[in-house]
Amino acid sequence: MSKNSSARTLTAPASQAWGARNLAYCALLAALSIVFARLIIPMPNETTRFSIEAVPIFLAGLFFGPVAGGLVGFSADLVGCLFSGYSYNPIFCVPPILYGVTAGLFQGYLVKKRTLPRLALSFLPAIVLGSILYQSASLTLIYAAPDARAAFFLLKLATRGIQFSITWVIDVLLVHLLFQCKLFDRAGLWPPKRAKAAAKAEKGTEAL
Repeated sequence: MSKNSSARTLTAPASQAWGARNLAYCALLAALSIVFARLIIPMPNETTRFSIEAVPIFLAGLFFGPVAGGLVGFSADLVGCLFSGYSYNPIFCVPPILYGVTAGLFQGYLVKKRTLPRLALSFLPAIVLGSILYQSASLTLIYAAPDARAAFFLLKLATRGIQFSITWVIDVLLVHLLFQCKLFDRAGLWPPKRAKAAAKAEKGTEAL
């Protein structure tokens, strides 16, 4: 048997174990998002809510990349809706997917240097584009009368802007505190191996 085939034989179980481990963590994070979505503080109307359900989705993207993050966001939204007894409307799945995808896209940025302002910036695209702009437009399309859509949309922008400004601060501080506790470091989730290797390679290139 050649050395290459021996190496492949030895690394295959490790690779499979790592894949199973990632899958288990993603399932756990999706479940946590579903639970957190039920721990809400009611807002002044039935189409607005306040929760920290985006935090596990953000972490899934940050640890495992944009594809895994997006799938965790979609799964949490779908399963959570079904468990609540509501019919699923896919128009509302875009914001949770965005939290996972954008976190994955910011992975390398945070591996290089993880600070509170950088964490805040990493949350911002999903909050502004997804939770505020897109979801306000979706709610307007679903709930508003045709002749009142402009006013309804502006009202949603205002209320959701306030809501998610508060949520943004809470989400960022919560993730920052979890990092400060070294919880993710001890679990072997941070920094992600591939992102860490890429950051080291980039530093080496800059040094040359």
